[in-house]
Amino acid sequence: MLLVIAVCLSLLITTTLIHYEVLRGLSVVLPRVRIRPRAKLILVIITTFLAHVVEILLYALALYSLIHQPGLGSLQEAESFSMATSLYFSAETYTSLGYGDVVPTGAVRLLAGAEALNGLLLIGWSASYTYIAMERFWKGEGP
Repeated sequence: MLLVIAVCLSLLITTTLIHYEVLRGLSVVLPRVRIRPRAKLILVIITTFLAHVVEILLYALALYSLIHQPGLGSLQEAESFSMATSLYFSAETYTSLGYGDVVPTGAVRLLAGAEALNGLLLIGWSASYTYIAMERFWKGEGP
């Protein structure tokens, strides 16, 4: 259980730093890029989407690794467990979609809860940043 808690904290810190650096990088680069304001918004969307994909992948790798440790839990779909299942579950959890077709058991449930909360915060941060970028770059251009 302590290992799962340590992994949760590490992932919370790592994904927050990744997100911060991506958004900070966009803030530095976007004013210098000579493209239309609407294209800048598309660049924001694509870049933040890729940041979320990396963050989901990190959670999937952690889950995959933890499930292979004895006594930390599993996913109910253990008979066909693979990295693809781990990635699917991670994306489903990060976005709080929650189909419920793959369910964690044991201590890894803590990781799923932390990922859901972290995903909500980071997705909200991206939405807020996108709105601010849209407002900044669309001023004077009209709808």
